[in-house]
Amino acid sequence: MPAEKTSLHPRNKHRFRYDFPELIKSQPELQAYVSVNAYGDQSIDFSNPEAVKTLNKALLSHFYEISYWDIPANYLCPPIPGRADYVHYLADLLADANSGVIPKGDHIKGLDIGAGANCVYPIIGHQEYGWAFVGSDVDAKAVKAAKAIVDANKNLSGSITCRLQANKQNIFNGIVNHEEVFDFTMCNPPFHASAEEAQYGTKRKLHNLGKNKGKEPVLNFGGQSTELWYEGGEVSFIRKMAEESKAIGRQCLWFTSLVSKSSNLEFVYRALQRAEALEVKTIDMAQGQKISRFVAWTFLSPAQQQEWAKKRWNP
Repeated sequence: MPAEKTSLHPRNKHRFRYDFPELIKSQPELQAYVSVNAYGDQSIDFSNPEAVKTLNKALLSHFYEISYWDIPANYLCPPIPGRADYVHYLADLLADANSGVIPKGDHIKGLDIGAGANCVYPIIGHQEYGWAFVGSDVDAKAVKAAKAIVDANKNLSGSITCRLQANKQNIFNGIVNHEEVFDFTMCNPPFHASAEEAQYGTKRKLHNLGKNKGKEPVLNFGGQSTELWYEGGEVSFIRKMAEESKAIGRQCLWFTSLVSKSSNLEFVYRALQRAEALEVKTIDMAQGQKISRFVAWTFLSPAQQQEWAKKRWNP
């Protein structure tokens, strides 16, 4: 039995090293990308975008019963284990208002801001807990690709809705309808402040993989401009999110967002204070050597949170 990755959430299905023979059974085309590395282990070249995408297809097929998953060239191809961690820690957050019991089923509704072409958060959230999702994005091509994934998988159809954010300056405005209610929102905001900064990050990542060798960088996990950078970086994005969340504070139990840099937390807390959030939590997660976290905020008091769970989850 491979060593367990104790840095991942206890319910994360990816706590053990990739079992490539089993994954190849789920996705035979993965075989072409698997080889024995310098340590004598089977692996793939993680600097190869096609290898990473094919690995994702295999993981989603093997662990989440997704028969079709594909994304357009150069769109973000996210690491599945880390995405699953966010979902599981979110489930724990919801359980806090429900006597420690994770609410399950399609009457639990989440909003994924920036779902992208890959639609991974809604896929994992629905397949693990039965939740329903709205996934929003400012990129029409990404929304079309995400819809194609949902439509091609009967176990997702009817439970995940993809919406185009027509105004790139807005986050919740234009997506959350009047009177629409969500139990949570989630977001992996673009963390670079400019296209140049995103390009530099790509070069640094490939250097760490030992794959740059003077070549023009190709991002192994892809990413369009709207996925990788936002003017002012993630702090500006989350600040805007905090401002807009106040207007729909009674329509959602928990708003959440990943924060890539701990040094940004102070600015995020300040923005949430200005928005008059009643409670703010920071949930730490760890994947490998990287520590990540998400910040959660609510405009409901503890008593109102309990009442929310009672009425919506346990009627």
